[in-house]
Amino acid sequence: MLVSVIVCAYTMERYSDLCEAIQSLMNQSHDDLEIIVVIDEDRELYDNVRREFDVKVIFNEKRVGLPGSRNIGLRVAEGDVVAFFDDDAIADRRWLEELVKMYEIYDAIAAGGKILPLWIGCKPRYLPEEFYWLVGATHKGFPECIAEVRNTFTSNLSFRTDVLKELGGFKSELVERGGIPMQSEETELCERMRITFGRGVMYNPDAIVYHKVYPEKLRLGYLLRRNFWQGYSKAIMEKIVGRLDEEKGFLKYLLLKRTGERLMKALKGSGEDLVKLMTIWLFTLTVGIGFLYGKFSGLQPKSD
Repeated sequence: MLVSVIVCAYTMERYSDLCEAIQSLMNQSHDDLEIIVVIDEDRELYDNVRREFDVKVIFNEKRVGLPGSRNIGLRVAEGDVVAFFDDDAIADRRWLEELVKMYEIYDAIAAGGKILPLWIGCKPRYLPEEFYWLVGATHKGFPECIAEVRNTFTSNLSFRTDVLKELGGFKSELVERGGIPMQSEETELCERMRITFGRGVMYNPDAIVYHKVYPEKLRLGYLLRRNFWQGYSKAIMEKIVGRLDEEKGFLKYLLLKRTGERLMKALKGSGEDLVKLMTIWLFTLTVGIGFLYGKFSGLQPKSD
């Protein structure tokens, strides 16, 4: 099964990360793949990648953003399956092998896997595992075995090519607000897929990708802004697809189960759990404010 892996990049500042990402793809145990690198506007980056790697490289003369770049990669993909990968991620050697199993054994129309944080520096003690989605990693509360889910993050997400093309690829309205990426374009796409095909993403926790987390993205101010705009993006997504079932289920799990468990540990003297419990409440409140802002601000999703 030929897999087309699409990696998007836009700045020379992350060139070394991009090189590591591409190299991890070239070292995959599943070697029936093509690597497509889409460069957004940075000519120097484009020239360097072409010179360094024997991969398919596409250059966007004008900035089109991440969803647009992914759609451009999709147009030239020749694989039976299209997988998406980030320029600051590193794939486990068996990543594609484990994703392909989902198509061959489970007849999946989409498949994704686990994303583990790769801390560049110290892991913050106040960041609860329930909010690892803030740093692009799989959070606590996600399934721990093979299961059908709505979506995984796009740095570890794949689709049957014909399914993705029939869906029309990614929409562009959930890209970035306040300099913060929304991480919601894949959510909307997978919800649209579930409405259209009646099926979700087959999640395989053995299909592992490591996502680099830099210190500047762990500052409390940055995380609070990200929470706010995530709440906003969920309100916009609700206007598009009409429901947020997974978000409601996770909120119930977070407030009724996890906060209770952390509260019991805090009462037994666990200072770390007390700090993380307070962080959960603060982050949840910030997401809620962002959601209400998006819901009642009168802003509407853009049409394609």
